[in-house]
Amino acid sequence: MSNEAAKARLAELLDTAETHMANLAEAQRQRAELTATASTARGRVTVTVDAEGKVIETVFASGIEEMGHQEIAQAFTAAAQQAAATVQRKATELMAPLQQELARLPSLSEIVPGLPDLAELLPEPPEVSTAPPAARARAGTDDAQGMQFRNVEEYDHTRSGPKSATTDTSW
Repeated sequence: MSNEAAKARLAELLDTAETHMANLAEAQRQRAELTATASTARGRVTVTVDAEGKVIETVFASGIEEMGHQEIAQAFTAAAQQAAATVQRKATELMAPLQQELARLPSLSEIVPGLPDLAELLPEPPEVSTAPPAARARAGTDDAQGMQFRNVEEYDHTRSGPKSATTDTSW
């Protein structure tokens, strides 16, 4: 590819990226305004969540007094999870055209041979559990369990030498 052709290709790519960024900003603005509402317990518990799935409103309808505390808690949890799933689906639908547009853009390795494609380097996030904190389904998902590190250097604790501020136990 000639130098002029490469410059033209890069200019075209920059224009496309600029348009994509403007479209992304608009989609993010629209996503931030998303809400979803779900009702459970025959309409006696209604929960509304924002775009991040955070509860922003809870409404108890007449007849709620006939329910026990455990039933209300379960109905609230179910409604919140349903609303969160709905708002997630709406956000995915909103972002789908941008994802398709992004997929049409050339990868870095197509532009500069030898560069890695950044999308391939990103780890897949784990699925988030909706189980209650004490549930068996949550076992193994807390803290850093299951996290693995590569290219780790073992530290020899028996080695003597000057202490650094980060390993000095006197403070």
